[in-house]
Amino acid sequence: MDWLDSVKWDGDGLVPVIAQEAATGDVLMFAWMNREALAETVRRGQAVYWSRSRGRLWHKGEESGHVQQVHELRLDCDADVILMKVTQLGHAPGIACHTGRHSCFFRRYEDGAWRTVDPVLKDPESIYK
Repeated sequence: MDWLDSVKWDGDGLVPVIAQEAATGDVLMFAWMNREALAETVRRGQAVYWSRSRGRLWHKGEESGHVQQVHELRLDCDADVILMKVTQLGHAPGIACHTGRHSCFFRRYEDGAWRTVDPVLKDPESIYK
């Protein structure tokens, strides 16, 4: 798998991944992948990440049903960051964040503080078991 060798993996064997909504350009989330997660993402056509907190592969949406269909993978100029263009499935509008929001980037800096500017689309208590 020569294409996997082109990625500059960090000291833990991980690469940062940005998930961007293909249709709108919204940045949905940031996560990590190892070689196995990236290969599995390509094989499935759906996002599979490496969960540092769980210490295992994490198929996005395995609990919530909010999977990410992958349309395109891009490797940055230094070969150490991946941009993944996705369609967020499982809820309309798509929910990428475990807080029940469309994007994990729902706080904006305003007047010296971080303010929540995006609404909860679905109560996380009803999403996760």
